[in-house]
Amino acid sequence: MKILGGTYKGIRIETKKGASYRPTKSRIRKSLFDMISPFNFSNVLDLYSGSGILGFECISRGANSLTFIENNSQNVKLLFKNKTKFENAEILILKKNVESFFKQSKEFYDLIFADPPYGKIDYTWLFESCIEKLSKNGKLIVEMNNNNFSYKNCIEKVYGDTKVLLFTKL
Repeated sequence: MKILGGTYKGIRIETKKGASYRPTKSRIRKSLFDMISPFNFSNVLDLYSGSGILGFECISRGANSLTFIENNSQNVKLLFKNKTKFENAEILILKKNVESFFKQSKEFYDLIFADPPYGKIDYTWLFESCIEKLSKNGKLIVEMNNNNFSYKNCIEKVYGDTKVLLFTKL
């Protein structure tokens, strides 16, 4: 996978075959970043990070800081390996589950991505937890399987079997 835009456009992000994550397809990533354009998010949180492609794309587009939350050891190793391609970027990688991160974190974020394992999470809990950590005018983007879940005041986009919900905190 390659970074689609910004300073690091074209940089290849390494992935692993048979990994526990599903990398966000490039056409979906392009659409996501078009939806939140112009990119003016300073502090970014990437939950269930997997390969980290969404977070690394944010660093390339000008985010000042990025925090990855991932609990799979192999994915964390891959994040550290890919991080080396982004010199001088403020990137924090935490091997934690999302629930324990939310219990301990005092930070607020301008942009939060969440791409949890499909069908294995309480999406209402996820939305409410993320919204508490959003800055004013912050955005939350949640990727999920194309199911019946909706959340108030969200923009919904469907890409085949993938649905993306975009929430803005006013």
